[in-house]
Amino acid sequence: MNDAFRTSFDNASGNHIVATQGIHALLDKDIHAIFDLVRSFNQFSEDNDPHGHHDFGMVTHKNQDIFWKIDAYDKTMEHGSPDPSDPDQTTRVMTIMLANEY
Repeated sequence: MNDAFRTSFDNASGNHIVATQGIHALLDKDIHAIFDLVRSFNQFSEDNDPHGHHDFGMVTHKNQDIFWKIDAYDKTMEHGSPDPSDPDQTTRVMTIMLANEY
């Protein structure tokens, strides 16, 4: 589910994509390039994704490291999802940020 959300940026089911101030300060063409890199990311390994959740990654654009992170909340967005594998109980939020904003 994380991969489907990340690769499509589909927020029709109530999911959200958040970009930090550092991302918004970039040129539009760079923002679009970063979003394309996040959508196409597929370099998961045991080292960077030991639990297989595909909920975090790093891409590099113009020598700048960019992090993305997906969190799973309950539908009220007040607590973690009771079952992240159930879309009826889960709202996903993907945050895209400059690494130095972490």
